[in-house]
Amino acid sequence: MGARMPASESLPSSSSPRFDSGDTPPGADGAGPGHPRPLRREFKARGSFVRRCEGCNLPELNCLCPYQVKAESDAQVWLLTHPLEHYKPTNTGRLIGDVLAQTRVFSWYRTAPDVQLAALLEDPRYAPFVIFPDDQPDYADRVVDIGAVHAAKRQPRIPVFVVLDGTWRQARRMFRKSPYLDTLPVLPLRTERETRYRLRKPASKAHLCTAEVAIELLRQSGDEAAAGALDDYFDVFNDSYAASRFYHKIDEITPAMQRLLDRQGVD
Repeated sequence: MGARMPASESLPSSSSPRFDSGDTPPGADGAGPGHPRPLRREFKARGSFVRRCEGCNLPELNCLCPYQVKAESDAQVWLLTHPLEHYKPTNTGRLIGDVLAQTRVFSWYRTAPDVQLAALLEDPRYAPFVIFPDDQPDYADRVVDIGAVHAAKRQPRIPVFVVLDGTWRQARRMFRKSPYLDTLPVLPLRTERETRYRLRKPASKAHLCTAEVAIELLRQSGDEAAAGALDDYFDVFNDSYAASRFYHKIDEITPAMQRLLDRQGVD
């Protein structure tokens, strides 16, 4: 199959966004660190008044906290997140951080890179790959396959998947407007997987959400246990959030829930 990118994740917003640093929320194209730009108006949408769990940000009716697990992986995921995604409880990027403790999240800025991200990209311990389709000729010389990830492990270096966390339009803008990514190898995700994401409508079943992209990358790079844990956690999130939209409480333990409980050592 062709390269996959995260599906558009653009439905209800949260009243309690999470940021990496600073106290002032950035704007949609926000200025870089040290030049914060507040939003022009309070960000609200459908679902902004729903009572949510402070731990998982899901509606309290189907809290995700009892099913949270931690997993180890050789590869890391760094999310370069469009500022508006921080406000959306339907964003699946945060699920990756819940499961993989070494996940890093950086806000994308049009005018300047995150200082910490820029430093990490220069750190020789890491082998970063930007995840993006190989559908344009101007960066064809940078395109690699999953074999490059396995080669980085043998060096040994820590492979890093730099995932552009936003809608298709936002991700393409982030890729084109971020010069600090221009030297990174481009790794297209090739998979037969179709999206199971039920909270936003993708343009195609081939458009995976952010968590699904990470799951497939981990699986293909050999981190099977981490991929399985994240996949189950994504399924529980998907089912729980979808049920909550119809004010339905899930009473029976699903297979994915049970597998997560088993990982915790809970009967």
